[in-house]
Amino acid sequence: MRRVLVTGGAGFIGSHFIRILLAEEPDAQVVNLDVLTYAGNLANLADVASSPRYRFVRGDIRDMKVAQELVSDADWIVNFAAESHVDRSTKARAGEFIDTNVYGAYVMLEATRQVNRGARFLQVGTDEVYGDVPFPEFPTERAMLAPSSPYSAAKAGADHIALAFHRTHEMDVIVSRCTNNYGPNQYPEKVIPVFVTNALDGEPLPLYDGGTQVRDWLRVEDHCRALLLLLRRGVAGEIYNIGANQTPEVSNRELTKLILDCTGRPESLIRPVTGLRPGHDHRYAVDTAKVRALGWRPAEDLAAGIARTVAWYRENRAWWEPIKSGEYRDYYQKHYGEAARR
Repeated sequence: MRRVLVTGGAGFIGSHFIRILLAEEPDAQVVNLDVLTYAGNLANLADVASSPRYRFVRGDIRDMKVAQELVSDADWIVNFAAESHVDRSTKARAGEFIDTNVYGAYVMLEATRQVNRGARFLQVGTDEVYGDVPFPEFPTERAMLAPSSPYSAAKAGADHIALAFHRTHEMDVIVSRCTNNYGPNQYPEKVIPVFVTNALDGEPLPLYDGGTQVRDWLRVEDHCRALLLLLRRGVAGEIYNIGANQTPEVSNRELTKLILDCTGRPESLIRPVTGLRPGHDHRYAVDTAKVRALGWRPAEDLAAGIARTVAWYRENRAWWEPIKSGEYRDYYQKHYGEAARR
């Protein structure tokens, strides 16, 4: 039996990881520690909630007592818990990102050092720590870090702390850095669920700065299977980039058109937005040779993945319509202003 502690497991990526872990590790016993912020949703795990191999604990990764109790008998610890929205991090809320993403990661690592040093600890990170990547470069895991936002700076800090615990305490720590994820159950503040749900409702799609920015898009299930592979075969003390490496690369405007095609909506729904993301990076990309050498490949291309994602949101309005009311609607209107209006 393998005991696995997942932090932030009620969020988008964490919930998919738990589902895949339970399916592909038949002896795994999973504990999900989540504080249930606005982006955490237990409905994401409704299909596994009654499994005898799954247990949910509501708690905060910054609570040392809780962390020590839950890491004490874990074989694997996977830290997804983080504040993750760049726009929120740039609007006078940077302290929340530092508190959760840096201090929270430290607490989990320190708790592991104190009571279960032999556990494997996977710190789940982001490619945004590399900052704005000039074309045609693809940074390797040894590239200099140049985070542009408080979010990515906090994630870079967590990576460094995790690697320092490996170096100074000889702990079994791995760091992953993944490109942009998409798929079902993603909270509609990120671009793909915002655009898909807006398009389904015939509402405007607020496109930043002409949509010339380039992102690498990876289906969330492909990311989760890469993480499971790292837990099984990754080398302690190493960093692994994870990404789809789309060829040709896809601009945000091209992504928007793909979503509109899949939803049957016209390009007239696009609304240009400027100035909402200070220090907006133009391009993200990573070299994924290291994780591919372990045998990992993404299973689904972007066109098929977007079509499947649109179908999920079309068929699961009961999941996202309640989210897009109340407090979310107030945030959306305030953030996007005129571009949010028909």
